[in-house]
Amino acid sequence: MSAIAESTSTQPVVELKGVHKSFGALKVLEGLDLAIGFGEVVALLGRSGSGKSTALRCINGLERIEQGSIEVCGHRVDQMYADMKPLRRDVGIVFQSYNLFPHLTVEENITISPRIVKKSSKKEATDIASSALAKVGLLEKRDNYPEQLSGGQQQRVAIARALAMQPKVMLFDEVTSALDPELTGEVLRAMEQLAKDGMTMIAVTHEIGFARRVADRVIFMHKGRICEMGPASIIDNPQTSEMRQFLDHDLK
Repeated sequence: MSAIAESTSTQPVVELKGVHKSFGALKVLEGLDLAIGFGEVVALLGRSGSGKSTALRCINGLERIEQGSIEVCGHRVDQMYADMKPLRRDVGIVFQSYNLFPHLTVEENITISPRIVKKSSKKEATDIASSALAKVGLLEKRDNYPEQLSGGQQQRVAIARALAMQPKVMLFDEVTSALDPELTGEVLRAMEQLAKDGMTMIAVTHEIGFARRVADRVIFMHKGRICEMGPASIIDNPQTSEMRQFLDHDLK
């Protein structure tokens, strides 16, 4: 799809124009155009290697692009590699792996970024951590260590850690793919509550039920491009053969 995707806001909070990204000879993103409005929840679907996770990493400045432009929360990501701190304050990202510090308590894992990056006082950081843990339903685990938590709880702590920076945009990269169904439900419920609270979210996911319930817009990527895009109802009525095959075969 060549036109920039329409968003729910006149001023996009995330905007990609003609983004190209390659790893050696492998082209991963080929002219990606996308605009996302404030408060919008977008689900990115597609086969492995379609460019979904790379798009998230480019939005968060973890990967440099070769061509095009990316603007997030007023920051020109493609021009600011010398100092990414302003972007880090506005954009949170959660990965499949929790990446919690095993020697720190849950609360300490969450307060470390506000104290270092935002120079928050210990009390301010603790209050922020309490609020973030309450949002993911884990306030009572604040003094536990990661090894004392289930995988689903650790992932929710990772979400709380990202929320502690009080971001304007949250990115989720297959955050439930390593969890069993029960623990997946825990994490998805936490994400669903964030969506209800108005958080702008972009989620790379294979959880079709979650996308159908929560997403304002579903984007299906194929070979580094947007192949199909629309409201969540397109999941039940895909218009392209690529998306039909994905839904019929890849998710069984």
